[in-house]
Amino acid sequence: MSGTNAQALQEQGVKLFRQKEYESARTVFQQAQSAYEAEGNRVMAAEMMVNIGLIHRALGENQAALDVMQQALAVFEELGDQKRIAMTLGNLGGVYVALGDKEQAYNCYRTAADVFQALGEKQLYGETLLAMGRTQIEEGKVGVGSATYEAGLENMGDLNTRQKIMKSLLGIRNRFLGAGNPPKDE
Repeated sequence: MSGTNAQALQEQGVKLFRQKEYESARTVFQQAQSAYEAEGNRVMAAEMMVNIGLIHRALGENQAALDVMQQALAVFEELGDQKRIAMTLGNLGGVYVALGDKEQAYNCYRTAADVFQALGEKQLYGETLLAMGRTQIEEGKVGVGSATYEAGLENMGDLNTRQKIMKSLLGIRNRFLGAGNPPKDE
């Protein structure tokens, strides 16, 4: 019964999160975390911690997001769950960007991308490269960032409209520059 309750709470929390009702979602995710802990499901309890961290991030509470996601990461590392480790590192990358620590963000993204690639998780690998590329571009590393972003697009299956446009524009750029002459950062 508790597994059903925990899962129902989790689903309710996701719905609230998507509706941007963050405070309510946090309360429900905390209840789901407690329910998963009560049934001994450490993996799902830690996933709820990541969800709570995402809420902190959405609310601009970046240090709280960092703290709770690092706790979840420790659980996934203890359990040896490589995919969840990489997913959490990707989320941590976003938190570090928000905190202004681009170097730590890049390290998280790079490690996550490497794990996703090793696991054959092409979509997650691509999404992580997109995030890393955006971070590099924001740092002024336009050439490297656009190349990373392009590699991310190449590894993703389903692109949204914006990503399709970006991929098309990058293709046009490449035709103008020539395949052997990538842009240089200044």
